[in-house]
Amino acid sequence: MFDKLDEVERRYLEIESRLSDPEIGNQPAEFRRLSQEHANLQDLVAEYRHYRKLSADIASNRELTGEKDPEIAEMAHDELKRLEPALEESKHKLQILLLPKDPNDEKNILLEIRAGAGGDEAALFAGELYRLYQRFGERQGWKVELLSASPTGIGGFKEIIATVQGAGAYSRLKWEGGVHRVQRVPATEAQGRVHTSTVTVAILPEAEEVDVDINPADLRIDVFRSGGAGGQGVNTTDSAVRITHNPSGLVVVCQDERSQLKNKNKAMKILRSRLLTLEQDRAAQAHSDARRTMVGTGDRSERIRTYNFPQGRLTDHRIGLTLYQLQDVMEGKIDEIINGLQAHYQMEALKAQGIGA
Repeated sequence: MFDKLDEVERRYLEIESRLSDPEIGNQPAEFRRLSQEHANLQDLVAEYRHYRKLSADIASNRELTGEKDPEIAEMAHDELKRLEPALEESKHKLQILLLPKDPNDEKNILLEIRAGAGGDEAALFAGELYRLYQRFGERQGWKVELLSASPTGIGGFKEIIATVQGAGAYSRLKWEGGVHRVQRVPATEAQGRVHTSTVTVAILPEAEEVDVDINPADLRIDVFRSGGAGGQGVNTTDSAVRITHNPSGLVVVCQDERSQLKNKNKAMKILRSRLLTLEQDRAAQAHSDARRTMVGTGDRSERIRTYNFPQGRLTDHRIGLTLYQLQDVMEGKIDEIINGLQAHYQMEALKAQGIGA
């Protein structure tokens, strides 16, 4: 590990030297590339330097424990009690910082929420989950923009698709994909019985035009009159857009905007992200469809998380985390869950490399 860290620091110093060369100002593309690489290495190099300082301080204090002056020796022992755990913590941070970076971590995301098993109750919870992520996003300073929604007559949603834009959106939310199970007494339940429903969530990295090459000849674009709520202008003009990508069979419909152009742009954004996911899946050969793997069939028995309203309890089944703060969770306060998932998967990655405990 330390040979690798020495190599990283040498590269970091080399980049610093090149960035300070006045000639680099004449090469804007190279300057941007080097600046990004420098920024990517900064935290790792800073932690490695911190680790080396701790190591040097520990060596100095170990020498002082042999001093004849008992007061100095005792101070050195006390300092070692503080420094040695700090060194272990720094080593653990270095191991995590050395893990391969997910190339999608800094991307914006496409958030897809769909009602699964449970009818009207599932549709209602789909809307509540969307509000949860909206509130979480607001607290992160992210922008959450609705792209498409299919409302039901009772205030729920069959489907909601939105973008979440902000620093680290994918890295923080990528573990939210899967089947979310809710247990509670529906408002329409006269006997007071607890019902179980499911909602599926998919988190996809947002694709830029440069990420996915779409041949216009592969697209079929249909326009039609919007249906449902939305005002007279929406309902009486051919503003809705359906885009079919013939090679993949993917179909995207957007009808929320009055403008046909806006609906087309939103539909293309969704299509690009779905195609990017399919391409990444093929490259990884891990699975043929990330959305199918992520959300399963929506059956009640498949779940990553359970929201039990009668008990005010949330359980994440992947890491065995249980919280009795369900109202806070529904207000978007999910940092503890996300931090727990992040730590869990980092440890799994370390174990896979033969590093983790």
